[in-house]
Formats: sequence, C-alpha cells, structure tokens
Amino acid sequence: MDSKTASLGPKGEARAEKYLIRQGYSVLKRNERVGGVEFDLIARKGDTLCLVEVKSRRSDAFGFPEEFVDAKKRKRMIRGAKLLASRKAFRDLQIRFDVISVLFRGKEVEINHIENAFEQE
Repeated sequence: MDSKTASLGPKGEARAEKYLIRQGYSVLKRNERVGGVEFDLIARKGDTLCLVEVKSRRSDAFGFPEEFVDAKKRKRMIRGAKLLASRKAFRDLQIRFDVISVLFRGKEVEINHIENAFEQE
C-alpha cells in the first residue's frame, strides 16, 4: 500500500465525520477498538448508537466503496457491537450498523450514507 492509498482512509473518515455532524449526529469516537474490532466512527442520534464503517475510494471502476464491506467485516462488527452493548453508557440505546462510502472524484467528493446497512445475525 503506497502512502497515497494509506492517507485516503483517514481523509474519508474525516469527511464522513463532518457529514454526520451536519446531519445532526454526535460523533462519540473515531477509530475505536472494542475486543479486537475497530469501528471507524461511533455516532449517536437520539436513542440510536450508530456503528459506522467508512469506505473510501478514488474511483468506482472496481465497484462502489460500500460494496467492500464483506461478510467477514460485518461479522466482526456484530461481535464488537455485542461488547459495546454491554457497556453501561450504551445499554439503553438501539444499535445500528451504517456504512458511509466516500468517493473522491478529483475535486468532487460523493458521500453515500447507508443507514441500517445490515442487521445483527
């Protein structure tokens, strides 16, 4: 992975965070590790805790960014969510899994927020 590719992830996460804040979410954590699982963003809106996976790309030539959240990643996120749900601060909240794709097309940036992208199995 070259440095150009490595810097895209944090850049996309920063854009996703700003987007969520503009949409009325409170971003509680960024790059939070829970039981070996990393959540790009943990946000809250009302009584819903949103565990957000951010996928960033420069092109959709090989598919849209959100298509790269595979079954293995979803399973890890669900495992981490169960640990988070046991924390006192989060016990009374609904948990939702969101995916935000950030597509950098030159100077233009496309953000696609998929709420409730998948369910706990």
